[in-house]
Amino acid sequence: MVHGGAGALDNVQNQATAIRYLESLRGILEHGRKIMELGGSALQTVEACASLLEDDPLFNAGCGSVLNENGRVEMDAAIMDGRDLSAGAVAAIENIANPIQLARLVLSESEHVMLIGDGAMKFADHCGMPRTPVSYFLTEERVEQLKQAQRKHKMMLDHDDTEADSEDQKYGTIGAIARDPEGNLAAATSTGGIVNKRMGRVGDSPIVGSGVYADNETCAVSATGYGEDFMRTVIAKTISDFVYMKDLDATQATKAGIDYLARKVRGRGGVIVIDKDGNCSSGLTTKKMIHGWIEHGGQTTVRF
Repeated sequence: MVHGGAGALDNVQNQATAIRYLESLRGILEHGRKIMELGGSALQTVEACASLLEDDPLFNAGCGSVLNENGRVEMDAAIMDGRDLSAGAVAAIENIANPIQLARLVLSESEHVMLIGDGAMKFADHCGMPRTPVSYFLTEERVEQLKQAQRKHKMMLDHDDTEADSEDQKYGTIGAIARDPEGNLAAATSTGGIVNKRMGRVGDSPIVGSGVYADNETCAVSATGYGEDFMRTVIAKTISDFVYMKDLDATQATKAGIDYLARKVRGRGGVIVIDKDGNCSSGLTTKKMIHGWIEHGGQTTVRF
């Protein structure tokens, strides 16, 4: 399963743009299918699919990341392996084309779960990850969004120009989750955050248990939404706990988690979930969510 953000998606009105979103997700899902057919693991699959989402400027991650209050890109990402709960995360990083790949290196090449800011960048240098020029991230659309937000003296979520407390907005995050033929689960989430956000702001995406979670005994989860809501409810782990403690399947646990999110904090956003048996589910409190899935090796489905 993959997702590319939740919200009203009123910024995806024209048919041509909508088709671009859906075809991008469809191609990425098919790429993930091929990786697994060639024997790739769930962890390899989510890293590859998340990287492709980061490479597509349609989405608020990697090259499509929004700009902070200083006109700079600060990105967050995390990846988790359900086999042993190993995880890697990075936050507030710059000049890295694929933050999810740096998060994977934190998982496999360090003793830590999360690295942030300058420390994460030094680790990237240590691992030989190339720096990407600032110009790569400064798309015309993202620069204009920042100008709009600053004119209105507010933060904006992804690339919608409506009021921050309105439902008519898109929450920008990308995510990928997978279950491989051996029954192993993995999850990855990446984001550029919020337009005009304060320097150093970190959302739920790199927080294990909030924006990302994977455990072979329960499920894999990637979240997209207003990060502060997801951190306060630890939504990804909450859904996993519903599977573990109440023996719910993906659909039931997703509904229980979304109900909890709405009841406790009126949380805005959505989640994608694959349970230990390979059942796919999604849930949201916003009007729509861009997402797609391939369940049990069947047909590819994408939708808003």
